[in-house]
Amino acid sequence: MINTSPDSPHHRPQTVLLVVAVILVGINLRPAFSSVSPLLAHISLSLGLSGSAAGMLTTLPVAFLGLFAPFAAWLAKRYGAERLVIPLLLALAAGLALRGVWNTASLFLGTGLAGMSIGLLGILLPSVIKREFPRHPDLMTGVYTMALCLGTALAAGFSVPLLEALGSLPLALAFWSLPAGLAALSWWPLRRLAGSPSAVADRRRNPHLLRDPLAWQVTLFMATQSALAYCVFGWLPTILQARGVPAVQSGLFLSGSVMVQVISALLVPWLSSLMRDQKLVNGIMFALIYTGLMGAIYAPVGYMWWWMVLLGLGQGGGFAMALTMIVLRTRNPVQAAQLSAMSQGLGYILASLGPLLLGIIHEASGNWDKAGWLITAVTLAGLYHGSRAGANRFVLESANN
Repeated sequence: MINTSPDSPHHRPQTVLLVVAVILVGINLRPAFSSVSPLLAHISLSLGLSGSAAGMLTTLPVAFLGLFAPFAAWLAKRYGAERLVIPLLLALAAGLALRGVWNTASLFLGTGLAGMSIGLLGILLPSVIKREFPRHPDLMTGVYTMALCLGTALAAGFSVPLLEALGSLPLALAFWSLPAGLAALSWWPLRRLAGSPSAVADRRRNPHLLRDPLAWQVTLFMATQSALAYCVFGWLPTILQARGVPAVQSGLFLSGSVMVQVISALLVPWLSSLMRDQKLVNGIMFALIYTGLMGAIYAPVGYMWWWMVLLGLGQGGGFAMALTMIVLRTRNPVQAAQLSAMSQGLGYILASLGPLLLGIIHEASGNWDKAGWLITAVTLAGLYHGSRAGANRFVLESANN
């Protein structure tokens, strides 16, 4: 285990190395999603994908985030969370590279492999952060969230320019395997971190979260905000292109929106900690997301940057609050790890229905005019569960509250 004592002569270089490695890993946990959406029209045309198949391509990695999350505890207990980071990053790189073998099967297989790797890393890495930075877990969680936003924005903004520079759609998709390989290299000096077993691997206490109403409310809050987020990652550039926005500009709109997320992802959890509960904050985040999305779909294109700013502020704060709920609604690290696995595992499985349904609605109607109905339904569910999850109480104690 990294010695976090200020008296340790190795404290500073080891800590800096871990911070850099966490940032590099975090940057690689979203390009698998956001690198596809600006190119989705090109991909569908090249491979002859139907609207449902294109929707499945955006849904598959999100579903895999949830499907493989339960295996994180078993793997961490057997091998140790830190030792799994490099193999999972290499699997992520392999999945992204496989998308460059240009046929439908390899595209879906590579996307699924990438989603599996991201799902496991997304559970394991926060547990390492909590253990190695016991004095500042909130600060490092903010840094980690910022890295996720940065990776999303880079992939969204550079996908179309990469296509134009490389002159090859398969190469533009496979390119993102390179930074994943770099992240694996950065973790090499940290592969033998040792210490107390990761909290994510400890199942000896509090095994009944599935029976707890508050745990479900936190999970459904995570699910609804994630459903809207992956609708944005998967379909927003395509929606904007259908409205006449050039492909490069549509990617820049998504990238700019994600960069705005960094602001609210860092500030909103801190502001919410000053309040008695988080009901109002959770509601405001959903209101911002809804306003931004509806503006992007229906409002005049000339005002698009305003909608992107509102969308980014809502989604950055919403995702950060979903993670913050896990910490604030649990009494100890074991509960936090278990609630994290539940909310992300089940939450992402449910969230994957968002981009899939949006693709089906588009294929059935031939346009995006009816997308607002789905967005409205998900937002209403999110407002309810965000209010319930935002109440000042704890899991396994909520039955009588």
